Amino acid sequence: MDIGELVGAGRTADVFALDDGRVLRRYRDGADATGEAAVMAYLAEQGFPVPAVWPGTAAGDLVMQRLSGMTMVEALVNGVITAERAGRMLAELLQRLHAVPARLSADPAHRVLHLDFHPENVVLTPQGPVVIDWATSAEGPPGLDSAMAALILAQAALTMPAVSEVARAVLRSLLRHLDGIEEEHLAEARRRRAANPTLSPDEVGSLDEAVALITGTAGR
Repeated sequence: MDIGELVGAGRTADVFALDDGRVLRRYRDGADATGEAAVMAYLAEQGFPVPAVWPGTAAGDLVMQRLSGMTMVEALVNGVITAERAGRMLAELLQRLHAVPARLSADPAHRVLHLDFHPENVVLTPQGPVVIDWATSAEGPPGLDSAMAALILAQAALTMPAVSEVARAVLRSLLRHLDGIEEEHLAEARRRRAANPTLSPDEVGSLDEAVALITGTAGR
């Protein structure tokens, strides 16, 4: 496997081009990606839009289909998609995901959760939106996933001036198209975000205001 140029970098991993229409996503700390690959393969079998995935040569490597298209963030910034449409699309993707039965849990109320669901993790391909980055996926109540998606958008609105207004507009649309955010799920999402070691102090410090933004927006 010949590794090509660096084509992307996130908080915990780098993405390299391969020569056959695929990419290699490699965790910098060597974290095991086999569970993530299993979740993505399961979701693909269930018809949910994720990149095709193949095992890498090391536990921290994930070989995936290279997608063509803008991320939802890029499409929003470039005016290709409206905030209203983006929020509705996020809600629709969450609803589709939460219609898939859990892979491992015996609890019939549990579903596969993404838990890092936001516009940078949705790629708008010619075939439709595809959801990427399943590193934080778990199983549990679907309301927690919806609450986490809203909280991430609210934090972006408060801590990222360049996209603040767009993030607020997408959040408003998302909340309109969801069935509601329960207080217990929002509290758990806040707890998990506070414990996330990749967040900056400013992001952690914004959590209470972000929760208030969600509850205030949902109440309108």
